[in-house]
Amino acid sequence: MSERADRDLDIVVFGATGFVGRLTAAYLAGHAPAGTRIALAGRNRERLEEVRRALPGAAAAWEIVVADASEPATLGSLAARARVVATTVGPYARLGMPLVEACALAGTHYCDLTGEVLFVRQSADAWHETARETGARIVHSCGFDSIPSDLGVLVTADRVAADGAGELTETVLSVVSMRGGVSGGTVDSMRQQAIHMRADAAARAIVADPYALSPDRAGEPRTPREDGSLSGPGAAGADDEVSAAGMPSGWAGALRTVRGAVVGAGRRLPVRRDPATGHWTGPFVMAGFNTRIVRRSNALLGWRYGRAFRYREVVDFGSGVKAPVLATGMSAGLLGVVGAMAFEPTRTLAGRFLPKPGEGPSEEAQANGRFRMVIRTTTTTGAAYRTKVGADRDPGYSGTAVMLGESALALALDGDALPAAAGVLTPATALGQVLVDRLVAQGFTFDCQPADHA
Repeated sequence: MSERADRDLDIVVFGATGFVGRLTAAYLAGHAPAGTRIALAGRNRERLEEVRRALPGAAAAWEIVVADASEPATLGSLAARARVVATTVGPYARLGMPLVEACALAGTHYCDLTGEVLFVRQSADAWHETARETGARIVHSCGFDSIPSDLGVLVTADRVAADGAGELTETVLSVVSMRGGVSGGTVDSMRQQAIHMRADAAARAIVADPYALSPDRAGEPRTPREDGSLSGPGAAGADDEVSAAGMPSGWAGALRTVRGAVVGAGRRLPVRRDPATGHWTGPFVMAGFNTRIVRRSNALLGWRYGRAFRYREVVDFGSGVKAPVLATGMSAGLLGVVGAMAFEPTRTLAGRFLPKPGEGPSEEAQANGRFRMVIRTTTTTGAAYRTKVGADRDPGYSGTAVMLGESALALALDGDALPAAAGVLTPATALGQVLVDRLVAQGFTFDCQPADHA
């Protein structure tokens, strides 16, 4: 791994003039230890200087670095100077790969906010081995996609192992409460991936595969059938996923028990009543990506969670009388929006109402943000565990800035304590408990207990 003395910059925030880039820079200005060498990078010097002027304290001395995703030479020079590059420049499939290449070749650690299956797959295929050789940690998905999911499952598995309770089997993350916005960058990434999928059958097949990001696909369950169900041991729970492009990856969990008018609408929606909790659940828009990151972590860790590990994510609508109606209505709305991304006329129409790249909520709205998740699992010994994950921050904006900022700080400053890994990684495999501890210190919750104590 690159030592601090080898580089003249510890952290570079690439894309610092974007909405989340500015939030990340502001977070680092307030939380990076004294002496941390930070630079702001992007295409426009004047805009970068404007961002720097708005930052407090020592940030006034931060360096400005002009670099452009369309000019690989500038990215190579940037990577050669930095220990860590934290990038918010997306859509990553269109703009991100040259920076991954530059960091992999230079042995520079890298973290981003991607929620794009195709980009992560291409990154791993092209640069995993090079990054392993140079010692670079290429860490994708260091924001709300997918740190709560990835670290939440890691914390769960570690607690189960510490208790000698076997390995994980059926594991479900439920979004219990969430207040906050979906970033314009996330919407644009969905749009770009939908365009790619529509034009490329191979891309559609990758996105449809629940184990598309596994480094050992042959060691995973078999490929999904054409109807979206799985032909192998991974069939359980696949019906509740929504792909990274927003298209359903399975329909087998269509609502069967909602009465009256709800029944007809529900039969084509991934809505169900959880037999364990009695709560109605619907699809979580980020599940199609998050679940694939978690499965990649399991494989990269030598199936530490277990070979019988099966994972899905849902939104919990509760058990009230209105719950099935709410679940069905919100699921239909979600699938309508993401389905619109597949066709140019509807994609353009949807774009008028969805946030655009660089846009974001007010400080007041962010201050009222929060997210609460619960991970439930059973183990090979029959034990049950429950993990609470959450924070009182806007998940897509201020919360993501904390997650990306702390990821960059961990990569830059905590090298000896990090897992001994390099290559194209996930938050769990690259940062692990170090990042959990950092986030807990910032008010995040990662708390796993046996189910009868939770």
